[in-house]
Amino acid sequence: MTIYDRVDSNKRRSAILIGLFLVIMIALGWLFSVAYNSPAILYIAVAISVFQAFFSYYSGDRVALSISGADQIKKNDNPELWNTVENISITAGLPMPKVYMINDPAPNAFATGRDPNHASVAVTTGLLKHLNKTELQGVIAHEMSHVGNYDIRLMTIVVVLVGVIALLSDFFIRSRIFGFGDRRENNSGQGIMLLVAVVASILAPIAATLIQLAISRKREFLADSSGALITRYPEGLASALEKISAYKRPMEHASNATAHLYISTPLGEKKSSYLSKIFSTHPPIEERIKALRS
Repeated sequence: MTIYDRVDSNKRRSAILIGLFLVIMIALGWLFSVAYNSPAILYIAVAISVFQAFFSYYSGDRVALSISGADQIKKNDNPELWNTVENISITAGLPMPKVYMINDPAPNAFATGRDPNHASVAVTTGLLKHLNKTELQGVIAHEMSHVGNYDIRLMTIVVVLVGVIALLSDFFIRSRIFGFGDRRENNSGQGIMLLVAVVASILAPIAATLIQLAISRKREFLADSSGALITRYPEGLASALEKISAYKRPMEHASNATAHLYISTPLGEKKSSYLSKIFSTHPPIEERIKALRS
């Protein structure tokens, strides 16, 4: 499989996963509406999702940067990093993003923003310490690929959908515990529908989270491929990923809320197993390196 084939494959799979998200959310809203005999539940869910979407769209990047302890820098603060970002931006045909620095010994980086005209790239001090020039170029190209591929906007949509599904499920479970809503359960059909809704409210958030993680992993492969196309030197990013993975300790400002944004998990490497792969925000670095070198 060529890099171009991998890019096309990841785009198709991500579109399919987004479709699954929408199916889960609509099905869940419909189940709860039928169980309570009230379509208002679905309308409320839509209203909440719209509000969350607007907030995440316009303020999500500032929240992510604040959580990560990132400080904006200018060219004079670190000319080498600034020039690297600027050169990669020109090569990729993208606007120059804002550049941020995170004072953390762990080598890592992430990109955020709603589109290429409102993007930011943040790197840790540890990344600059451990990587050479070509490796740094590979990492920046990876992050600029996230910007150019609109991955950040995609992940914002995904996070909003996960939140809506979780809110719907939590609302339904709490309402059953505290006895709110339609209590007409003497009808066998109504009772069955309520049972189905309860089971769905438990399983839906789990399924939504797994889909979110799957999308995040696919976008990492896509950014690796796109980054290699920008630099025309896959070995630079492959070597950078080796050095990043060799650092096992978590970042000082590591957060589950922003973990999917980073080039490598900021929570520290865990033992490789089938379950850890399923519940990871990133694909195994060994697989990413193998793909780049093949």
